Amino acid sequence: MSRAALLILADGRFPAGGHAHSGGAEAAVKAGRVTDAPSLEDFCRGRLHTTGLVSAGLAAAAALGAADSAALDEAADARTPSLALRTAARKLGRQLLRAARATWPSPELDALGRAFPKGAHQPVVLGTTARAAGLGPADAAYCAAYETVSGPATAVVRLLGLDPFEATAVLARLANDMDEVAAAAVRAAHRVPDEGIHALPAASAPLLEIGGEAHAAWAVRLFAS
Repeated sequence: MSRAALLILADGRFPAGGHAHSGGAEAAVKAGRVTDAPSLEDFCRGRLHTTGLVSAGLAAAAALGAADSAALDEAADARTPSLALRTAARKLGRQLLRAARATWPSPELDALGRAFPKGAHQPVVLGTTARAAGLGPADAAYCAAYETVSGPATAVVRLLGLDPFEATAVLARLANDMDEVAAAAVRAAHRVPDEGIHALPAASAPLLEIGGEAHAAWAVRLFAS
């Protein structure tokens, strides 16, 4: 296991395209559900325990090699009803894979690129990247959990002019939740070899799905999703 590799993968400067996505925060701001630091914290906590848990489970399973990438990608599709969010996830996966192949060249990443020329779901790519970097399922789960909340927090700083210190404090207050989600994701991933893909979390977030579809139809928006 390479602790430095984990730091690189979790670094916001890693060129995986996440800076262009708000994780649903832009739609939530327009709808009036996110207006300040406390409402941002509520939004991020809800996203973490739904979308974040699903993503962390998929990433952990991919890092563990608990199932093949095609099965995991199909599971990600099934857990993402919104076409707009599926499209965004595949775009992020494609961008992450490009960065990962340049950073940690591996036959497994090359094979993933051939299997999904238009992009696999981002959590599947994240877990496969973790494997290529010598990391384990817990590392992949933590990266997925952190990305789930750091993206919206960063976006709200731009959308609302929120104090960056307040946004960072929100992330700090979510640390225990991230621990909980990552641990649950890893437990689920370890059950996949015996119980199948259905052992992975399938938590839903209807407002995120609805917001994603509405956001995709906007003529003018700051973020891609």
